[in-house]
Amino acid sequence: MLRHLFKIQRKYKSTSTHEATKLSIINPATGKVTSKIEADNEASVAHKFKLATSAQKNWLKVPIKERVSIMRKFGTLLLKHQQQLAETTTSETGKPIQQALNEIKGTINRVNWFCDNVEEVVKNDVVLKDGNQVTEVIEHKPLGIVANISAWNYPYFVGSNVFVPALLTGNSVLYKASEYSTLTGIRLVDLLLEAGIPAGTIVPVIGAGDIGAEILKHPVNGIFFTGSYATGVKISEAAAKNLCKVQLELGGKDPTYVHNDVDIKVAVESLADGAFYNTGQSCCSVERIYVHQSIYDNFVNQFVETVRSFKVGDPMSKETYIGPLTRPAQIAVLEEQVKDALSKGAKLQIGGKRIQKEGNFFEPTVFTEVNHSMELMREESFGPIIGIQRVADEIEGLSLMQDTQYGLTAGVYSKNEALAQNILSQINSGTVYWNCCDRVSVRLPWSGRKHSGVGVTLSKEGILTFTQPRAWHLSFPK
Repeated sequence: MLRHLFKIQRKYKSTSTHEATKLSIINPATGKVTSKIEADNEASVAHKFKLATSAQKNWLKVPIKERVSIMRKFGTLLLKHQQQLAETTTSETGKPIQQALNEIKGTINRVNWFCDNVEEVVKNDVVLKDGNQVTEVIEHKPLGIVANISAWNYPYFVGSNVFVPALLTGNSVLYKASEYSTLTGIRLVDLLLEAGIPAGTIVPVIGAGDIGAEILKHPVNGIFFTGSYATGVKISEAAAKNLCKVQLELGGKDPTYVHNDVDIKVAVESLADGAFYNTGQSCCSVERIYVHQSIYDNFVNQFVETVRSFKVGDPMSKETYIGPLTRPAQIAVLEEQVKDALSKGAKLQIGGKRIQKEGNFFEPTVFTEVNHSMELMREESFGPIIGIQRVADEIEGLSLMQDTQYGLTAGVYSKNEALAQNILSQINSGTVYWNCCDRVSVRLPWSGRKHSGVGVTLSKEGILTFTQPRAWHLSFPK
């Protein structure tokens, strides 16, 4: 891995005399530093911005079919190196190895879909052809220089949702992987270059939040950020003076209502997976469950037994379902939510504390008899914890689902499609689910409402978002 890093660093090294800061790479399963990486600084970010600006002009001249061919090769390289890539990601994020492999395979599918569809989506659109009078055409031009400030929880998905369509549509990309998935980000850039993306067209920027802030000091043409609401607000404020496009994929407190007509076993297995997959570190994880009172006790009993069966341990083991939290600071967040819930009358069914071993492990935790006075039911948890609340009926369930500052996803489990559609149509979220959860499709737009963000990735909309329209009014001489 370090061989790839040094190759990338040499390719983009500036002539700056600034002393380099070292970024520590920590294995969250052990808490130990595995390597130290040279981070960027003010001068090197400025240098990289110039490289991306220069490269974009030449990249735009490359025919789109050739860009697609290069990106397909990138997908092939992901497949070829999937095991090594997964091990790298697991070592720095703690994502269970099988889940890392699943993410890489899913990313390959997304790359192929973008390649299959980009040319049709961005072709000129003739909207009026009035004989020999006037022709009106919409042309889709690239934004220019795109800042891709990415996330650690799904580094392949979140990164590629931006840099793949951005590159395909003719943009250059300043790609800052999260400091918690630095090695994964570097390897992705390495494979893009190996596939044939010209140097400078995608440029890795290495560092923590302060380096992301340095990127925003430059006149980029688009900022695509995935992370917390608080950081999203800061980015939006910093970008205001540039008047560039800003997209923010932020947090969620995603609710699900379970009606009394469901197959309880099926619903339990689906929702437990939706709440605890990736150790609960997904923006679209199920974070609140509301269950009809007539099936509540049965649902809870089966849910707790399902969670009890989840294997917690070494993320490098294919048998492990729940690994460590990537960020050690999140343990304190979960501990505070546990303390607050218990003080307000919630019942702890399983878990509830840090596992006393090396690394950032927290017990998979289930609370019942919860309510909306508790932080657990109002603030994003981003960990292996869930509250299950008893409700009288779907009317109360809907009211509680709506009681949030977020709007990413929401779901209903019921055999009654009309009931589900009625509930979901009244919830202000970018994605809704009927009898499923924690699902993202490249064919559908991914977007948030309220504190969950602005803008869209994925789908045809997620291709067009990296372009800007130009209107052509063509009046032919008579």
